[in-house]
Amino acid sequence: MQSTKYQVQSRGSHSDLSLAPKQSWHLVFGTWYDKKIKMKKLLLLSLGILLSVGTFAQSRKYMSQFSHLQGYLNPALTAYEGSMVKGLVRNQWAGWEGAPKMNFVSAELDFANLGGNSDLGKNAIGVNLLSDEYGAFKETELILSYATRIQVSEKAGLRMGAGLNINSIRLDGTRLTTEQANDPTLAQYVGGFADMNVLDLNIGMSVTHPNYYVSYGVHNVNQGSISSGDVFMDKKPRVGIAQAGYRNRFSENMTVIGNGMWRSQSDLPANVEFNLKFLFKDKFWVGGGHRVDYANNAQLGVLLGKVRFGYVYEWPMLQSYLLPNPTHEFLLSFRLFGGDAEIW
Repeated sequence: MQSTKYQVQSRGSHSDLSLAPKQSWHLVFGTWYDKKIKMKKLLLLSLGILLSVGTFAQSRKYMSQFSHLQGYLNPALTAYEGSMVKGLVRNQWAGWEGAPKMNFVSAELDFANLGGNSDLGKNAIGVNLLSDEYGAFKETELILSYATRIQVSEKAGLRMGAGLNINSIRLDGTRLTTEQANDPTLAQYVGGFADMNVLDLNIGMSVTHPNYYVSYGVHNVNQGSISSGDVFMDKKPRVGIAQAGYRNRFSENMTVIGNGMWRSQSDLPANVEFNLKFLFKDKFWVGGGHRVDYANNAQLGVLLGKVRFGYVYEWPMLQSYLLPNPTHEFLLSFRLFGGDAEIW
């Protein structure tokens, strides 16, 4: 009876090894297991690098439903959808300890809803509060925004706005990664806590129409030059944000809505994302979105009178080298005055 042989290629030469089939299976299984362990280590390393980058890059805030939060991204779009209260919860990489978590709430008031003086009705104010946790850092951002508008045609308007950005960042030194703990600036906080406060300004302008909008805004105009408390990071980079959207009612029962956003930041690659939604009977919508080189998402939501509820399921692209866990995002908003809620 002939013995079973398996040929194994070694680097630079060939050699024949006589192995029993059972031994070969163990070899294959062992190789697969080693690769799995290496992949897990790679994912852990990737997360550490991402959180480390977030230390100095302020952890860019991703929101797949960005088109519902226009006033946060650009103060000129404060109360563009009318007087509303909004809330959003984003659980990134669900199931992974230390993954980013975001909570957002805002209230916007369009003075046109109050009637009275026509000049007063051209103004709007808003309050945005965002809490973002990523690794050892917890960031709280309070933005007090103001917007004014002028009519440039029967339906189109020009809006301008500004927002006072009050940013508080808390560092938990007990949760620093090895890379962060070896950083000369952060090393002094290992095992302790530190708090840093930054005061800055956001500005923006936009052209709006019932069927479309185009806008550009800048966050951190002063680059975080005014700060207090423990200083554990350099100046905050300016962030440029361009947004645009278009919607059209193709039939009595269906409206198509598309939105796009581009963000630039000196210490991070440009961020481009867009989404497309189909609204049926002004009651519910389905759609999808894409963040270039990072992630895809599926979206759905319902309109119940003045109430709007949206949900997003997001998954990373393979080439993004992000953790494979999905991201869940929930949105709830309520229109305070006027007609029923709409969507962008």
